[in-house]
Amino acid sequence: MPEGILVTGATGFVGGQLIRRLADQPSIAVRGAVRATPAGDHPGLIAVGEINGDTDWSEALQGQSVVVHTAARAHIMDDTAADPLIEFRSVNVTGTLNLARQAAAAGVGRFVFISSIKVNGEQTPLDACFMADDAPAPEDPYGVSKWEAEQGLQKLARETGMEVVIIRPPLVYGPGVKGNFANMIKVIGRSLPLPLGAVHNKRSLVALDNLVDLIITCIAHPGAANQTFLVSDGEDLSTTQLLEGVADAMGKPSRLIPVPASILQFGVTLLGKKAMAQRLLGSLQVDISHTQKCLNWTPPLTVKQGLQRCFPNHQD
Repeated sequence: MPEGILVTGATGFVGGQLIRRLADQPSIAVRGAVRATPAGDHPGLIAVGEINGDTDWSEALQGQSVVVHTAARAHIMDDTAADPLIEFRSVNVTGTLNLARQAAAAGVGRFVFISSIKVNGEQTPLDACFMADDAPAPEDPYGVSKWEAEQGLQKLARETGMEVVIIRPPLVYGPGVKGNFANMIKVIGRSLPLPLGAVHNKRSLVALDNLVDLIITCIAHPGAANQTFLVSDGEDLSTTQLLEGVADAMGKPSRLIPVPASILQFGVTLLGKKAMAQRLLGSLQVDISHTQKCLNWTPPLTVKQGLQRCFPNHQD
């Protein structure tokens, strides 16, 4: 394992957990980059300000052999920016490539980039899976920005010899999760009846600890160099199964009413919530066989274990 590892987005959902896991290994000197240093004593963190084409990474990169870039302008459901693509490109493309160029110049040997399954697309036909070598087909500004960053990184790898590893996670869940998953937890916590008891789609998810385990594998594994990896828990769930699993992990009853998906699709679309319908009723499956074979990697947690870690107070 390399001695000096820089993790960007060090106080974020993924970056924070990665820092905690790496800190458990005394032989590793891990450094975290953040936009602004939080209050208190944080000797391992370096503030770099906003991430864009002008960010100075020189202090953060000093003495580092690997960079794990988790920081990004995250996907936003109701984006209020006048031109979201410009905003995403500023951070996710220009900011990423600025960091990568400075990393290569500083002698960093490997750059691990946390991309998104949105590079592949938004949905798959039932029982068909995205593959790591599929032609990218991003549909929204966030996915486009991640794909453009991937292309820039691959070009930089060819030009400089710095190894680039790309990981495309689907929805990541775990303790402290935000966004749609957090909203789902709130609804289940209220024990409200939901008309989602007969949804037979399939969606790939990844537990935070499974993703972090893969990232750590990619930091040092020789087979990871210049590869693109898809990741999941290895078990795909329907929306109904996911809701039941979350309720079970919370120790709550799952009050799901079996309403046909076709009726739900019609109703949600009528309300102008096409994106919501896609997430609740559509399928998005990923094939992780390339990841498993190339790295001899298996997700350490099952979906049930991953969900239980979201609610430690409710474990048996």
